[in-house]
Amino acid sequence: MNVINESGILALSTRLQRLSEQLRKDGALLYREFGIDFEPKWFPVIFTLHHKKILSVVEIANEIGYSHPSTISLLKELEKQKMIISKKDKSDERKRLIELSPKGLDLIEKMQPVWELVSTILGEIADNNNHLLRAIEEAEEKLAAQSFLQRAIQMKNTK
Repeated sequence: MNVINESGILALSTRLQRLSEQLRKDGALLYREFGIDFEPKWFPVIFTLHHKKILSVVEIANEIGYSHPSTISLLKELEKQKMIISKKDKSDERKRLIELSPKGLDLIEKMQPVWELVSTILGEIADNNNHLLRAIEEAEEKLAAQSFLQRAIQMKNTK
């Protein structure tokens, strides 16, 4: 066992990041295996637009839970790849509306069998005694109610 694994809860963020990176790397290799040119980091935007069809930049950021600048960076990449189309909102010129391009829609067609496979595999990985997905949801709910920083400040001030 390595020091990070032995450190227990203190290294939670590091271990989650490590797990995430492993899943992303394998996901990228899986897409390549299916002959699909796709970066896993694009998934939240592509998947959201697949379901919601047309959204503003702010709506996409809220849907995927990313900051506005991170969302814009992803959207620029996807626009450069011609996966999305951006147009001005007729009712509000300042607002940009984003939707999948024909190339993005074709990509969805190719990706659906991969998503089914990924869902099955992740279901097997997460289906353990501690129910990984449920545990993540519970942790996210706790953080939504009170952030990590808020909890730390509160504890610091009560000591």
